[in-house]
Amino acid sequence: MPHSDTDDIEVAGCNTPAKLFRVRAHKNPSLLALRHKQKGVWYSVSWAEYYVRARAIGLTLAEAGVARGEVVTVLAENRPEWAYVDLGAQCMGMIGNGIYPTSSPEQAEYILQNSQTRLLVVEDDEQLDKVLAVRARCPLLKRIVVMDLKGLRGFSDPQVVPFADFLARGMELANSQGPAFDAAIDAGRQSDIGFLVYTSGTTGLPKGAMISNRNIMFQIEMAPEFLGIVEGDKTMSFLPLSHIAERMGTIFNQLAVGQIVHFPENSGTVFNDIREVSPHLIFAPPRFWQKLYSQVELFMQDAIPLARALYNYAFSEGKVMAEAKVEGRAVGVLQRWRFRLLAALALSNVRRFLGLHNLKRSFAGAAPVPPDLLKWYMAIGVDLLEAYGMTETTGLTSYTPPNRIKLGYSGATVRGVEVRIGAGDEIQIRGPNVFPGYWLMPEKTAEALEGGWLHTGDCGALDDGYLRITDRMKDIIITSGGKNVTPTSIENLLKFSPYVTDAIVVGDGRHYLTCLVMVDQDNVAKFAQDKAVPYTDFVSLTRAPEVIGLIRAEIEAANAKLARVEQIKDFSIIEQLLTAEDEELTPTMKLKRKVVAQKYAAMIERMYP
Repeated sequence: MPHSDTDDIEVAGCNTPAKLFRVRAHKNPSLLALRHKQKGVWYSVSWAEYYVRARAIGLTLAEAGVARGEVVTVLAENRPEWAYVDLGAQCMGMIGNGIYPTSSPEQAEYILQNSQTRLLVVEDDEQLDKVLAVRARCPLLKRIVVMDLKGLRGFSDPQVVPFADFLARGMELANSQGPAFDAAIDAGRQSDIGFLVYTSGTTGLPKGAMISNRNIMFQIEMAPEFLGIVEGDKTMSFLPLSHIAERMGTIFNQLAVGQIVHFPENSGTVFNDIREVSPHLIFAPPRFWQKLYSQVELFMQDAIPLARALYNYAFSEGKVMAEAKVEGRAVGVLQRWRFRLLAALALSNVRRFLGLHNLKRSFAGAAPVPPDLLKWYMAIGVDLLEAYGMTETTGLTSYTPPNRIKLGYSGATVRGVEVRIGAGDEIQIRGPNVFPGYWLMPEKTAEALEGGWLHTGDCGALDDGYLRITDRMKDIIITSGGKNVTPTSIENLLKFSPYVTDAIVVGDGRHYLTCLVMVDQDNVAKFAQDKAVPYTDFVSLTRAPEVIGLIRAEIEAANAKLARVEQIKDFSIIEQLLTAEDEELTPTMKLKRKVVAQKYAAMIERMYP
């Protein structure tokens, strides 16, 4: 039954995340909650320690003058302190918020101003420098707290305090004001705003999506069902916590399930740390899963012939088993036993090499997933499940049940959520997962929630309860011949190549399609080394005739699977090595189509003589 607007959503007798946090911490205080790797050593935090530190932060925030309903922001990489601040603030009825650590000073300034942030917690001197450069234009910002003081010896500023001192003061306050923390938790309502998530701003300025306690509790209620893990299982927190998916996965879904969240050493050690932790659940965008796939493909190129032959044989058997599973066909006993033997000899080692051998559930979301990538993972024994959601739906609208995989679809709609297809094939959503609106933007809120339905801007279709995403409405290409082309499906084919990190298909109003390609530096560099191709830097690598020929061959392979109107007639390689700090990419590493089209307009024109 769908939840009505007046229903209170409860989990374990709690109707707010703060109350559930208190119950979880008091029920099993000695169980592990968080682990953080520092200088090669894993440090553990129990649920009791987690709660005590969040309480200390919450009480000190109140003493610092942050009132209920005001905003506390974190600007840092993923680490336990992020969670202490976020939950500590929300327990006190304050609103949590985050800024991507790759943000520029100007981007940080906009969010600090728009959110009316009262107190900011930053990670280190690098992030502090960004804020100090713009704080004169952020008059509501009263206090800045710094987690890591390395590089700040001798620094003094009356507005800036060390995190350790902030935490220690909270521990002192807890001796006399502990009941005030409990009272603040008890005062929480489902209509309260729990936290803000600023959209990545692919079209225009970012908007602060307000996520209510009711939104959070609804997803928490769904978490045990779709996550497929239990208390004590291991997960990794490596996507930005400013993103809705990681915020829910790291901080809030844990309140329902009780998994141990692991924070990697830093963003550069994620793949090695995953191998070490071997988590039971991973949620990541397609780029992450593509990188793992590329590691295997390149590794097998250098493997001895016997190992390569065994892998290829086992993989071919895995493809047959995967196809049977998707089609619901039974396979013979002999074939099942043959595959189990081959999987034990070869494919289990592939999963162990990637750190995926303990996986219970694996999800891909935040961007469309190449179908060939899903098939590859199924063939090696990993059911990579698609999920669909937006910031405005608290990160979840549909997900693929492991016993009913349907390739090309983002799964079945979760219980209690309604989805319909509106004008222009737009996906529209209604339910307790839909946010109440954008922070201080009533006009944008009214536009997004017109008629009581969230207008997603995504095109799609429904088939037997399963949702298929075709593209963003604004991204559909109409050629000069009047043909409608969805570029995402073409780009997904290209991105399955281990040599292509991303691609943007161009052709609106043109006679044919072209594309801009961003190559994978590591994989293309290895190709160049194996082929003795000379180069000095990334630019010279992308200009090498052999590399251009390599990418042309990958595009021709993709073209063979496309209709004539969808085929790529020409391409250009972006010669800049892009990172999340570049304007072309969102913090979640998605190319901004409009920005790319503008910045590389001359390159595009050269493909249309």
